Amino acid sequence: MVGVDITNKIYAYITLAAGLLIFFFGLGLPGDLKLVGLAISSFFIMLTFALYKYGYLIIPLLTQFTRVVEVHDSGYELPPGQEAILKKVGDLYYASMFLVVKIYESASEKSADENAIYTQYFERAISSVKHVTKFCTMVYVKDLGKYRERIETKRAEAQLKLSRERDKPDPDVLRIDRYEREVAMYDGQFSRIASGVKPMGVVSYVMTTASGVTKESAIAAARNQANELKATVSNAMNTEVMLLTGEDMKLCYDWEHALPPSTAELEQSLE
Repeated sequence: MVGVDITNKIYAYITLAAGLLIFFFGLGLPGDLKLVGLAISSFFIMLTFALYKYGYLIIPLLTQFTRVVEVHDSGYELPPGQEAILKKVGDLYYASMFLVVKIYESASEKSADENAIYTQYFERAISSVKHVTKFCTMVYVKDLGKYRERIETKRAEAQLKLSRERDKPDPDVLRIDRYEREVAMYDGQFSRIASGVKPMGVVSYVMTTASGVTKESAIAAARNQANELKATVSNAMNTEVMLLTGEDMKLCYDWEHALPPSTAELEQSLE
């Protein structure tokens, strides 16, 4: 049973401690053994940085490869792939999956007609869903200094994606439209900051649950529903939808019970 929340940062701290211990131990080894110790230490230190920055990708791959099942005191468990939350109720297993919805436009930036059209897009996405689905949105006020630096970086990345897509021999029109709206969103955010408007942040995710007589059948059914949702919401609203795994998925599950009490805590969890 898991008594503490083992996050990617904790895994990174553990590997860093192991790397430092091996480093100091290796300094006392004679000859070629010292080089071996330093090489192993370097590997652990590089693994530390990889886990800290890309742990949400690495940890699910490691648990899937080693077939590790994470069981929690509250009665749910994570399969080796860490793509679902599993819980047994009676004779059935319930598997829940989460998808993040990246919204690049704000209602305050649109006209009344544009908002009406966007509402129709959302209604179209909802009406196309065949299963019970939970759409969640969290709103918070961002730290102005960090926010400015972050949107400068993200705007440069979006502009680079847009340029690369336009330079392709056969560019994707939908991707170009999505990247253009993303760049326009960041331009609009800069304009609002200049006019004195406080920056607002939005975190949107979708939850779907399926049941089965076995863990495998419940996960397979939930995965089918998640893929349908991803295609439906992405096409209807022309936005980016991604399946969450590992720590990102566990965050959404925790938010189902309690929200972060402060903006700083929420932004820290999103890093």
